[in-house]
Amino acid sequence: MLETTLDQGSDLSSKLSFDDFRKIIVEDYRVAVESRYVSLLGRKEVLTGKAKFGIFGDGKELAQIAVSKVFQKGDWRSGYYRDQTLAFASGMTTIYQFFSQLYAHPDVEKDPSSAGRQMNCHFSVRVIDEDGNWLDQTQQKNTFSDISTTGGQMARILGLGLASKLYRENPNLSYLKYFSNGGNEVVFCSIGNASTSEGVFFEVVNAVGVKQIPVVISIWDDGYGISVPNEVQTTKGDISEILKGFQKENGSNGFEIFKVKGWDYPGLCQTYERAAKYARENHTPCIVHVIELTQPQGHSSSGSHERYKSKERLDWELEHDCIVKMQKWLIDSDIATAEQIKTIEEEAKDFVRKEQRRAWSDYNKALAVDASQAIALLSQIDDEAVELPLKQLQSLTEPSLKEVYSTVRKVIRELKGKAIDGKSDLLTWYKQQQQVNEKRYNSKLFTTGHQGPDHVEVVEPVYSDDAKIIDGREILNICFEENFLRDERLIAFGEDVGKIGDVNQGFAGLQEKFGEHRVFDTGIRENSIIGKGIGLAIRGLKPIAEIQYLDYLLYGITVASDDLASLSYRTFGGQKAPVIIRTRGHRLEGIWHSGSPMSMILGTLRGLHICVPRNMTQAAGMYNTLFRSDEPALVIECLNGYRLKERLPHNIGDFTVPIGYAECIRTGHDITIVSYGSTLRVVEEAAMELDRLGISVEIIDAQTLQPFDRAHLSAESLKKTNKLLVVDEDVPGGASAFIMQQILEEQNGYYLLDSQPRTLSAQAHRPPYGSDGDYFTKPSSDDIVEVVFEMMNEGNPDQYPALF
Repeated sequence: MLETTLDQGSDLSSKLSFDDFRKIIVEDYRVAVESRYVSLLGRKEVLTGKAKFGIFGDGKELAQIAVSKVFQKGDWRSGYYRDQTLAFASGMTTIYQFFSQLYAHPDVEKDPSSAGRQMNCHFSVRVIDEDGNWLDQTQQKNTFSDISTTGGQMARILGLGLASKLYRENPNLSYLKYFSNGGNEVVFCSIGNASTSEGVFFEVVNAVGVKQIPVVISIWDDGYGISVPNEVQTTKGDISEILKGFQKENGSNGFEIFKVKGWDYPGLCQTYERAAKYARENHTPCIVHVIELTQPQGHSSSGSHERYKSKERLDWELEHDCIVKMQKWLIDSDIATAEQIKTIEEEAKDFVRKEQRRAWSDYNKALAVDASQAIALLSQIDDEAVELPLKQLQSLTEPSLKEVYSTVRKVIRELKGKAIDGKSDLLTWYKQQQQVNEKRYNSKLFTTGHQGPDHVEVVEPVYSDDAKIIDGREILNICFEENFLRDERLIAFGEDVGKIGDVNQGFAGLQEKFGEHRVFDTGIRENSIIGKGIGLAIRGLKPIAEIQYLDYLLYGITVASDDLASLSYRTFGGQKAPVIIRTRGHRLEGIWHSGSPMSMILGTLRGLHICVPRNMTQAAGMYNTLFRSDEPALVIECLNGYRLKERLPHNIGDFTVPIGYAECIRTGHDITIVSYGSTLRVVEEAAMELDRLGISVEIIDAQTLQPFDRAHLSAESLKKTNKLLVVDEDVPGGASAFIMQQILEEQNGYYLLDSQPRTLSAQAHRPPYGSDGDYFTKPSSDDIVEVVFEMMNEGNPDQYPALF
């Protein structure tokens, strides 16, 4: 481990004149002071009620300025929500934009990071345009959209950095010039010292060391995790001490590890210059442990650090504040005088206040448009029910949109049943504004650009007269091979994917054909696998990140949910990561491989397409669609379908299955059964027996759960049958309840029923091991037959007498 502490007189100006050197250092000090005033003023804005919550980067200014000096165009940041100084110094955001985000300004021009959707200090740069087309990442400094989950920024650095490695080592990717300049990009990651206690930190550090990925990981160490000191967080109370085993030595893989004080400006600059050089030129990963940092205002605007820090600690923080230390160094080194420093501070304070006021004014001007329109329309209505709400709205000097629209909605309710002048205009305006507010607050769950799945041409599978009948796994294998031949961007990885071609042989032999750069194994680390896919995808590649079994998705759900699923929404469509998470589940026996936690997936992964193909041919068609589009997806293959025989389509690499559309796979007239995945085969088996019992079943395969049945095929079926059964092997009230809600509410299926709709799901517990356990836990064909017969009995007991 390399400890860097330079003497105060250290010469950083060997290549510059002293005047040029002085200008650079003084400007760095100015940026640091401006950032500090942003933190101080930002907290005041929260405490006065202008903003909801604030979190700031005070105390970390000098270290982040040092990072900004080596942060080049094309590089990536995957950071911690205290990186405001780095964002200012590198030009990735401005002070005006910072305050616009603090006030939650719902205008992407004012807050390009999130259009008011994220709390402050959560930065991003836009990497796609309004149509979803990629911008040139090599011509800007890039930052992946921040998330609040501590440590969550770690997983994606694997893919962000691996992309540089692949662009450098695979000449077939050289045409993707918008994403890389020969693989020379470095990923700068930052994390708080307390968050290094999280499993994802160690998981990712291990994986980065294995792959030798060009990243520089900065650990901002101010001694605490909110109120919990390092001694409680970390063995030995020092994270770099316990990371020593990762130190690169004697030709091994591993890291270069640095330790430097956060108030030592020269030492910080030298450290980051060395670390960035190692990463950029040699693809050697580096860890920079920045110690003796302070947090002058405590963790956030929600509390005070005086509650848990001793007087001695607080006194130490005042003395070791990085800006105080830099002031002393500037004066002692004759770089600036005390008077010059005072002038810089006064100018910085004035500038920050000016930008804050400008952001607040623009925010209120935007809201005032809605307020003035509402007041004008309400003033035209002559009714006592309007008088008080109107006066209350007029009395507000800075009304929020909540106050404006809550007032309008209350008035509309009060005017119900009344024919009165002005009411129609108010209703028309309100309906128009619903669309405006939907765009402000509810849009962009997906990027919805020109490359989305909806724009992929639907191509039906073509079968020759002598089509081969082969295992389902072979269908997938041929599909993957043809797509890998077609598109050099495709990459597949996961546990056992490389050498043996995954546990069910979907990639068998493909590593030999396409090389270890495109099909490769990973360790057992689900968070990292998904994070790797996210990072690769935003850098222009087309990754397939395999989670070996659906049950193991739990171990990567935080990354998939907090980072991937919300990415388009939280950036207002400014970023996308079209990774495909491939896994397998359903119907396998045993508690740990039962594979149907669909309600968990539906609840946590809104923002991904959830594909649940019934067989491998349908899965291949979905992959063909997803490979040609640009939105993330989870594909769950049927675990018990790999060795079932299927006909091989002649156009196996080209036919497509549209995402979000159900399919009727059996027509009938007595009852509609909606299901998906492996359970569909159980429904088909039951339908044959029900035929013998005189009951005609229509079967709808959902195919995708998110989106669900866009063409309303389920409701169309109900027009004919008037009875609905949803069959699913998730827990009771899980995915079957979601499907029911979609059909009854979204498709108005309720009005088409002549009997109570039913769901048939698995038991509340996980299935025990063995075929008997599966039979008594998940829906069987016997269960389906009996439930359907009972439903028919309710309407016609004479024709369908009770079975029990």
